[in-house]
Amino acid sequence: MMTYTEMFQTLQPGFFEKPYIRSLPEAHIFDEQIIDLHEWQAGAPVPCPAHITFGFYKGDVETLRAAVREVDEDWPQWFGKVDRVFCAFDGEKVASFCILDAFGEADGLKVGAPGCVGTVPAYRRQGIGLRMVQLATAILKDEGYDLSWIHYTHVGHWYARLGYKTVVRWNCKGVVE
Repeated sequence: MMTYTEMFQTLQPGFFEKPYIRSLPEAHIFDEQIIDLHEWQAGAPVPCPAHITFGFYKGDVETLRAAVREVDEDWPQWFGKVDRVFCAFDGEKVASFCILDAFGEADGLKVGAPGCVGTVPAYRRQGIGLRMVQLATAILKDEGYDLSWIHYTHVGHWYARLGYKTVVRWNCKGVVE
């Protein structure tokens, strides 16, 4: 069985050679986290406001990108017309979002990933984003993925609330111990 570091390098070949990764400050440490979906149980729903609904985004991509821009100015480029974007909605308004994607296959395991996870500032600290990731993880499990992978995060403690475990830590120079 390959190590998680080997799995990461298989799933993201050349990752540490990318200019935007190499230009990060060396002191910034990021986590790669997983949940084994064969063992994971969603547990009780993460509490959030009752009027919030969840589902895949079907609207105009520019409206979605406007919500994404409120979270991170650099992220709208990742949200295109072919993405599968899972969202939390307040009526028609996007409150929280994530790209739900196939991350790849490694060591015979099918890996899915909720990525570019964000909550619009006006909706933060209400449980909405965490509930959305909980539901997105359940979708990956239902779709037959073996692992759910959180890639490139600095908020590992937040995902840990759902059972995600850090398996690789890295900075601009590569994997750190």
